Amino acid sequence: MKGMQLSWEYYITYGGQMLQEEFPELMDRIAVGLIGSGSECFGYDDEISTDHDFEPGFGIFIPGEDVMDTKTAFQLERAYAKLPKEYKGYERSLVNPVGGMRHGVIRTDEYLMSRLGNKTGELSIKEWLTVPENSILEVINGEIFYDGYGQLTKVREMLKTMPEDICRKKLAGQLLTMAQAGQYNFYRSVKRGDSGAAQLSVYEFVKSGMHAVYLLNRKYMPYYKWAFRGMQNLEILSGLAEPFEYLISTANDEREAGKKSNTIEEAAGAVIAELKKQELSEADCCDLEKHAYSVNDSIKDTDLRYLNIFAGA
Repeated sequence: MKGMQLSWEYYITYGGQMLQEEFPELMDRIAVGLIGSGSECFGYDDEISTDHDFEPGFGIFIPGEDVMDTKTAFQLERAYAKLPKEYKGYERSLVNPVGGMRHGVIRTDEYLMSRLGNKTGELSIKEWLTVPENSILEVINGEIFYDGYGQLTKVREMLKTMPEDICRKKLAGQLLTMAQAGQYNFYRSVKRGDSGAAQLSVYEFVKSGMHAVYLLNRKYMPYYKWAFRGMQNLEILSGLAEPFEYLISTANDEREAGKKSNTIEEAAGAVIAELKKQELSEADCCDLEKHAYSVNDSIKDTDLRYLNIFAGA
């Protein structure tokens, strides 16, 4: 059984009833769901995922102490802890009083602060450029089963789409890294016999290339462990996952390096074609560096445009 389904069924079978019967007066101040860092929150869980942190459970998200006091939060946590310890063959782990960040009672503002460094979800330009995208994903992924308060749902909707100027700034930096690492430094390192630098170059090209693909899909790039898995579900340029994997998993001897150099140019060409299709670049060449600066020049916010091109990379 997938983890999200397990969580949902456990909530429907036990959690909803407990909340309705024991805390009816709190239903307009809570949200219930499963979000965060677990593979089940991305839909990527499998048999291997069950070896740790895989259990029936859910989060009860509550507002700050100005709306719900600590005593009430403790009562909620105690009631949650009394729910059945086993469900469909899976056992629940112990939760810490008021404050687990996966299951149990969770202060919404504390959760947002831990992921975003911001309690409201209203990110400044600086925060959009510096908060890791996988951290934003941990706020908007998974499912909310019930939200009587609305705070968490509002923040999730607000963060669902990255501002276009922010997306272009990030994209410009990734394109420039692709150009420098893949189109320029990789083969030069091979010719010098510096296999370590060559492998780092191809790694940087692939890492930035994958990030560029996510941005071209207007999607946040997940934690590196799930980056390739996530690419398979993208509508645009998902086919680059295979050549990217080839680039980072093969040797850099003279014969293989020639093939890899061609693969780099083919991948760059596919990205450039998509840039042109989306009218993100006015450059007319095969040089990703020129396209990077063209994308940066298209940013409407003047202050953001004039920041270093790597400001969002």
